Amino acid sequence: MTPRFPLLAVAAACATAAASTVPKNLEVPSNQQLVLRLAARGTQNYTCQQKAEAFEWSFAGPEADLFDERGELAGRHGSGPSWQLNDGSKVVGAVKEKAQVQGSIPWLLLEVKSREGQGTLSGVASVQRLDTAGGAPPASGCDAGHAGETVKVAYTANYVFYGTPAPR
Repeated sequence: MTPRFPLLAVAAACATAAASTVPKNLEVPSNQQLVLRLAARGTQNYTCQQKAEAFEWSFAGPEADLFDERGELAGRHGSGPSWQLNDGSKVVGAVKEKAQVQGSIPWLLLEVKSREGQGTLSGVASVQRLDTAGGAPPASGCDAGHAGETVKVAYTANYVFYGTPAPR
């Protein structure tokens, strides 16, 4: 059985995404329409690597499940960064703008760089990551004795997709 994100948590997350005060630098172009909102629960993964003369946690990629407003698993979020829905549509984005959040990973505006498949994400041009909780790299623990180790830091976020809605 697939674990489900609690319905109330997803409803609250989606409502929060709608009510979030989005920083000006993360606003999507005015010609794009809302396509989809999904709640994410997963991990932001970091690998301990030596940089110059010090060791630090380097971002390795996300792993998250995406849930719709009914709390049902709608797809996966992974490296690229990419979002793939159960309908077979997939987009890969690139960070365009960031807004720092204390104690959490930043909110983002991403521009879609590539698409695959036909479905809900077919016409998506921009993705916002909002309402983040957790996911920041560890403050310590990366040293020569931990070189190459990967840590998975739990996070939640709302992903909001904009562009031209796919025909239904």
